[in-house]
Amino acid sequence: MVSRARLKSILTGLALYAMAAAIVGYFGVNAYTGKYGLNARQELDQEIIALTSELAQLKRERARSEQRVSLLRSERIDPDMLDERARFQLDYVNPRDLVRMIPAK
Repeated sequence: MVSRARLKSILTGLALYAMAAAIVGYFGVNAYTGKYGLNARQELDQEIIALTSELAQLKRERARSEQRVSLLRSERIDPDMLDERARFQLDYVNPRDLVRMIPAK
């Protein structure tokens, strides 16, 4: 009977250690691959870098557009810009312009 009680205590101890190791392993794997784990953090950092560069590009594009719009404001209209926009929208050319016709393929 003594050997059976000792075997039971050894197996109980091993089972507790195995369960503790399984729990630690579970949390370790989730710390690396989970939704907020190390891999997800690296992917988020890469996405932040990509979106930051896209934001900078869009800000430059907006600044260029705002500058072109400011040239068309009535307070200080740029004659060249007005001429360019009128020709583009009305499909007009200046008689002094050289027009080159490219045949369609």
